[in-house]
Amino acid sequence: MVTVQKGKINTIDSDTLKDLWIQDQVTLIDVREPSEYVGEHIEGACLISLSKFDPNQIPTDSDKKIILYCQSSNRSGQAAQKLVNAGFEEVIHLAGGLSEWKRAGYPTKINKNAPISIMRQVQIVAGSLVFLGTVLGTVVNPAFYILSGFVGAGLMFAGISGTCAMATLLMKLPYNKV
Repeated sequence: MVTVQKGKINTIDSDTLKDLWIQDQVTLIDVREPSEYVGEHIEGACLISLSKFDPNQIPTDSDKKIILYCQSSNRSGQAAQKLVNAGFEEVIHLAGGLSEWKRAGYPTKINKNAPISIMRQVQIVAGSLVFLGTVLGTVVNPAFYILSGFVGAGLMFAGISGTCAMATLLMKLPYNKV
């Protein structure tokens, strides 16, 4: 259900969105990153990722409600706030995001050939480096523990600053180009 209050951020549940989606009464905006969108998204959704979000890019079809979504509704909430700040009167995002949509059993368009998400790639690489540093530090030379510490510091910095150097590097790899 959705109750729209003008000038405020409103949420919509998956069931209500599904009904409006079937009736072609919504314009869906996916605010995740391109690699996430390519891997899986709700059919018919447009991609305007939060990292490059510009309220002027939002299509203005007066007959349809604009609904923002992301993976969990965190980023779509941030995008919704940007729309409110830009003067949009009707701002709605999907409660629980794509995760809740899928939990309700609704369909998504899946690309089995898409690379795994950048976040999972970061986890794999960081975990591998920490493991390698620990093994080499134990077996070869304790100086290799520095590798594990360096990766840990990088992850801590990424969490505090909201920027991840490893993700930036991984996005430059050819298979991550969208």
